[in-house]
Amino acid sequence: MQHAGFSAARLAKVTAAMQGYVERGEVSGVVTLVWRRGEIAQIDALGYRDDADRLPMARDTLFRIASMTKPVTTAAIMMLIEEDLLALDAPVARWLPELAAPRVLRDPAGPLDETVEARAPITVLDLLTHRAGFCYHFTALGPLADAYSAVFNGFESQVSTDTWLSRVATLPLMFQPGSRWHYGIATDILGVLIQRITGQSLGDFFRTRIFEPLGMRDTAFWVPEAQLGRFATAYGIDPATKQRVVEDHPANSRWANSRRFQGGGGGLVSTAQDYLQFARLLLARGRLDDTRLLSHRSVDLMRSNFLSRDQRRQPAFGHVLWAGQGFGLGLSIVDDAAQQLPLGYRSVGSFSWPGAYGTSWLADPVEDMIAIMLIQRRSIEPFPMVVDFERRVYDAIDD
Repeated sequence: MQHAGFSAARLAKVTAAMQGYVERGEVSGVVTLVWRRGEIAQIDALGYRDDADRLPMARDTLFRIASMTKPVTTAAIMMLIEEDLLALDAPVARWLPELAAPRVLRDPAGPLDETVEARAPITVLDLLTHRAGFCYHFTALGPLADAYSAVFNGFESQVSTDTWLSRVATLPLMFQPGSRWHYGIATDILGVLIQRITGQSLGDFFRTRIFEPLGMRDTAFWVPEAQLGRFATAYGIDPATKQRVVEDHPANSRWANSRRFQGGGGGLVSTAQDYLQFARLLLARGRLDDTRLLSHRSVDLMRSNFLSRDQRRQPAFGHVLWAGQGFGLGLSIVDDAAQQLPLGYRSVGSFSWPGAYGTSWLADPVEDMIAIMLIQRRSIEPFPMVVDFERRVYDAIDD
């Protein structure tokens, strides 16, 4: 039996493998969705959205999607570029004067007061490609890591975007703008840029210009009280015991605060069905059914590698991330299937960007396929679940 070109028996192995992670206690629960050629081939809700209360996972469970927010912010920037309100090569200081005179560390791990002038202004393209010199506290080195932690401690509560950016401006850049890829707060800065240009909050812009046109009813920066019952508990991993511990519970979640900082780099909550709509928009080069939000050109740029050969040789997250994939605008793109880490299963041209709570998705134009896996398990160490999921999905194709 086939459905959307899949073997039903092999899709059942996807379900069994995901159930195994639940039964072993590695995750509380998981929602997976596989879409191909215009139809949903499989959607599973396994385990629990909260372990302690044994609340079952459901297809409409709300997840913190973390950095899966970044492609949404990127799409918003591309919409503004199409409206001639921005340009890829434009220095952002025109709208963000706080970033007009950045300083750059002489040594990325060195003292914060040993800096030099930036050799070039920070551009929109630098921010879109994570080549502006910013970092996160967990991607910084030496004193800069502590400085990031101090500046951003508690920033998600009720701080204004202007206050947040003024804090960012006190920190030196880790690298010269445009010189190398380094993961950091660049997309959050793009979120501030969107608000400065449009005069709207980021949440309002996303809702009116992206979510409502795409029918994404459950995607937002906060969860209303009436919907907290659908919100999954988030877990972290205790470094000593390697066991899951509650990191964020719906009963006292910071995502329940409507005034929390709207971070374009990682603040959204969504569902598998909602994110499918956005992924389909990008897979179809800017159109979902009768709704066009972006031009072919804009989406093609998002799905094109912008890293130079030398930049791809530089390690990221401790290994050579860019051997088989490049980085475009808010997305990674496979361009050498055999060089992918850890396995070469995605087709050339496939694109994605995951989230820190273990949320993941991919869109494959060769197979006309989207696969989404949502969990709530934050861990710095590699976790093989998404690799297992995607490999089995590809193995199930049978046409």
